[in-house]
Amino acid sequence: MTIELSSPMTPAEAPRTRVMVVDDSVVIRGLVARWITESGSFDVVTTAANGRIAVEAVERFQPDIVLLDLEMPEMDGVAALPLLLKQKPGIKVIVVSTLTQRNAEISLKCLSMGAVDYLAKPESRQQVSASADFRRDLIEKLKTHVASRVRPARATATPAKPRPAIKPIASRPGCLLIGASTGGPRAIEDVLSNLGPVLRRLPVLIVQHMPPMFTAVFAEHLQTLLGMRVCEPTHGEPLVPGTIFVAPGGRHMGLSRSASDIPLVRLDDSPPVNFCRPAVDVLFRDAATVFGSAALAVVLTGMGADGTQGARALAQAGATVLAQDEATSTVWGMPGSVAKAGLAHDVLPLDAIGPALKGHITGSLS
Repeated sequence: MTIELSSPMTPAEAPRTRVMVVDDSVVIRGLVARWITESGSFDVVTTAANGRIAVEAVERFQPDIVLLDLEMPEMDGVAALPLLLKQKPGIKVIVVSTLTQRNAEISLKCLSMGAVDYLAKPESRQQVSASADFRRDLIEKLKTHVASRVRPARATATPAKPRPAIKPIASRPGCLLIGASTGGPRAIEDVLSNLGPVLRRLPVLIVQHMPPMFTAVFAEHLQTLLGMRVCEPTHGEPLVPGTIFVAPGGRHMGLSRSASDIPLVRLDDSPPVNFCRPAVDVLFRDAATVFGSAALAVVLTGMGADGTQGARALAQAGATVLAQDEATSTVWGMPGSVAKAGLAHDVLPLDAIGPALKGHITGSLS
């Protein structure tokens, strides 16, 4: 067995986040390892050319985070993932793949198997080496998961500040809005599955930070899971109860009203908001204008603060905004920002969000 490595950590060394890079390309392994080291925040403790070598290296090198390529000889990333998680429970695995429909499907499968995140990489080695975006996204994701790793083990929900004095909901919700990023696919599945038949009473609009291709595959996955229409909408498509609209990767999804006052989906290619496109803020701000107090929104796990300004507009319009709590979030960035700004009607654990939304939709909560 051949393993490329740095020396194992000695007890006298200060603890740092330990990363293992797994990719069948020696060029990409070296390039990614250099980028990670140059960031100054991590130790690349070893690299591996396939999943089998990676699994055998875990016990010796004790990485905290593994960057796991999907397509490798001998043992690919899908086969290696459960073995890595078994070797070191609590290890964070970020799957890395080129942007194809097949890899998007496999990446989402890996999330359901226990991977914490995914990273889309350019198709060729030359494109990888020249891509500033890929390098930035790689380091940003590593830093995000370091922050979540050091969170107290028994974190409790951080209560929201008192909401501003705003008008209560005047009617039952006319739409459900969901914003999420890191850890979002599994959280969204959980919330929507818990709503049951109530989900068909109103249109649902989802902004999940994902690249193109991934959002289409995610929509197909939700449709199979829920047994109802889930789609990436077209511009100008009317909102229909019982339909779930997933914002397409690379485009903002907002709302408008037709001349006859029918709510419509609005898509555009305007610049990123909060470094994101699609952005939760875009959807929430439009919903505050189009639906006012009849909007119902939830901000789930995700890094950054996307959704906070939109939540402010919703709260000022009298709408209800819920946020996922810290203890059950993969990353308490987006929901934490909303909660800390005092814009959340409730800050709830993931398993309580579905029942709470159901109560608002049916009118048993206000």
